[in-house]
Amino acid sequence: MNTPICWVDVEVQTPAHSQIGSLLTYTHSEALPPGSLVRVPLGTREVLGVVTQWHLQAPPGLDPSKTRAVTHVMALPPLSLDWLDLVGFAARYYQRSIGEVAAQALPPSLHKLNPEQLDRRLKRLPSSVALVLQPAPPASDQQRAALRDIAQSAGPFLLFGNTGSGKTEVYLQAIAHSLQDDPAAQALLLVPEINLTPQLLERVQARFGTEAVVAMHSGLTPAQRLSAWLQAHQGTARIVLGTRMAIFASLPHLRMIVVDEEHDPSYKQQEGARYSARDLAIYRGKRQNAKVILGSATPSLESWHLSRPETEGGRYMRLHMPARVGQGAMPIIRRVDMNHQPRNTRISAPLMQALQERLARGEQSLLLLNRRGYAPVLQCSDCGWKSDCPQCSAFRVFHKSDRSLRCHHCGLTQRVPAACPQCGNPDILPVGLGTEQLQEHLAELLGHLQRPDGRPVHIARMDADTTQHAGQLQAQLEHMHSGEVDILIGTQMIAKGHDFRRVTLVAALNPDNGLFSSDFRAPERLFALLMQAAGRAGRDAGQSQQAEMWVQTHHPDHAVFRHLKAHDYPGFAQSELRDREQAGLPPFVHQALLRADARSQDMAQALLLAAQHSLQQHPTEWGLGAEAMDAVTLYPPVPMSMQRIANVERAQMLLESPSRAHLHQVLFALQQLMHQLRSEPQHKGVLRWLVDVDPQAI
Repeated sequence: MNTPICWVDVEVQTPAHSQIGSLLTYTHSEALPPGSLVRVPLGTREVLGVVTQWHLQAPPGLDPSKTRAVTHVMALPPLSLDWLDLVGFAARYYQRSIGEVAAQALPPSLHKLNPEQLDRRLKRLPSSVALVLQPAPPASDQQRAALRDIAQSAGPFLLFGNTGSGKTEVYLQAIAHSLQDDPAAQALLLVPEINLTPQLLERVQARFGTEAVVAMHSGLTPAQRLSAWLQAHQGTARIVLGTRMAIFASLPHLRMIVVDEEHDPSYKQQEGARYSARDLAIYRGKRQNAKVILGSATPSLESWHLSRPETEGGRYMRLHMPARVGQGAMPIIRRVDMNHQPRNTRISAPLMQALQERLARGEQSLLLLNRRGYAPVLQCSDCGWKSDCPQCSAFRVFHKSDRSLRCHHCGLTQRVPAACPQCGNPDILPVGLGTEQLQEHLAELLGHLQRPDGRPVHIARMDADTTQHAGQLQAQLEHMHSGEVDILIGTQMIAKGHDFRRVTLVAALNPDNGLFSSDFRAPERLFALLMQAAGRAGRDAGQSQQAEMWVQTHHPDHAVFRHLKAHDYPGFAQSELRDREQAGLPPFVHQALLRADARSQDMAQALLLAAQHSLQQHPTEWGLGAEAMDAVTLYPPVPMSMQRIANVERAQMLLESPSRAHLHQVLFALQQLMHQLRSEPQHKGVLRWLVDVDPQAI
């Protein structure tokens, strides 16, 4: 008797240049339910795939004699239909192949395991985990009001709470409520960056039990990521805490999603499938009937716009928590007009006095300078040579600690030359201020002082250079929390989410770069960064009355700083949204970027021009009607602001439309068109092309 045969469609990650599609058909001896994980042959390799459906008959046009068989079926419960739907939606919306998104959503180690290796891993995992709900601290009136609204409404919710207002406690109590009534229920808590995970993980595990909570982020080892994913998939992990990648975690019993600091651009993936974890959280919550809470003291303007009253078309329920826990006061904002300070002043005299007062009282200070390294550039005083990167449209940054010039884009690192490479002048000097130089400068000015306990002043630095090795970030955070550090200098990583109880002064030293950027989102990001930074000061209610945020600026009357001084996010948001509506910018229109990378700028732009011309001149060839083309604006191709990286020239073409549906019709047509153009001889110099839907930087 012959073994019965069925045909299964499997999502696999195929090479982008192959154009063979990512949904391939294989044979198997029995029906496999959708979501089954299998290993299948692809060319000369064996790869991991996900079954989407099965057939008793061979699909039309398929030659059964040439169809290959599934090699192995992995001994795991099938991925849920909700998970398959999420991956399919992400692939369609962000214009990627479904196999690529599915592969990106699964842990890397899972791709390499055979059934025997997987079985050994599964035996090491706990078969069941008890959820331990510790008593929650008493909630404030505004926390209780927010929790009541979350319990009684479907959401999604935008939790708009000032820094220090207790948003995290609302998250934890809302999660506890969603888990305690269902023994299988799961929750997902997203944070924007890895450095926010350790402190929050300890707090969540203390509340719900160590074994019930797992972390998912890129800082884990492959084995740790696989273990966390398997526990979530099997339901033994009740809470997943992670960065943007965790939005694709297999959580079959998901009941709540929390997106903390939802405004943060880190939620947008910048490589491969350029998805937004925040936006996918909204979609996933709706499909899986899970409540979604977006939380921030400075919400994205898109979320703020969507949280208007229902009578004005709002789709999110806005929950407001204006007061700090313990009735602590928000820090006083002080603006220093640098036009009235001596030229090249790094730290103004009033700010220096304020720092010394904090040192005398044994309090901590944060100095925000969003430039790491010693100086942004080296320059020759004779011929004007600057430390350009030969591979990028950028300068190499001077790092004094190892006497190197480093490009922060392509990674090129060289020793600092003894003399100018162009004219031989030995007098080459650093221009501009970086965190390393600021630390040295403050040590010269304040290093001779002592703390009230007699110990010398400790000035520390936290940026990508000082936290690149395992354990360094956690050690620096512990030093801050223990009070060993008096002044912490750092980039934006010090402004996000940290609960430094002894900090009473925060200063932004050079924020003006964000005021006049070509990116229309720059003022929004600057305002959010400064508001978040201000929120690090005065978190202990007993010290909040003396908490201050200092801003050194050449434009003290700019709207960003006026609204910042009043802690007036609603006023800032209203002003920005009014300007964007008049200018026809998001959230009032929808955007996508078509990008091309090539060995020359001409080649990159030529491909984009050819695509633009073909769509506009022959839309019907690509299935587009006049209505779609009239609704979508295709702007002429231009070089990207960072035109060259690692000797690759980059160009972009902006597509814009008030209709999301029409924009996606054009993008779908572009996929077919670009594959055809890319194969033509005149475009052989193009290295790659990609689509970025809802781009966060233009």
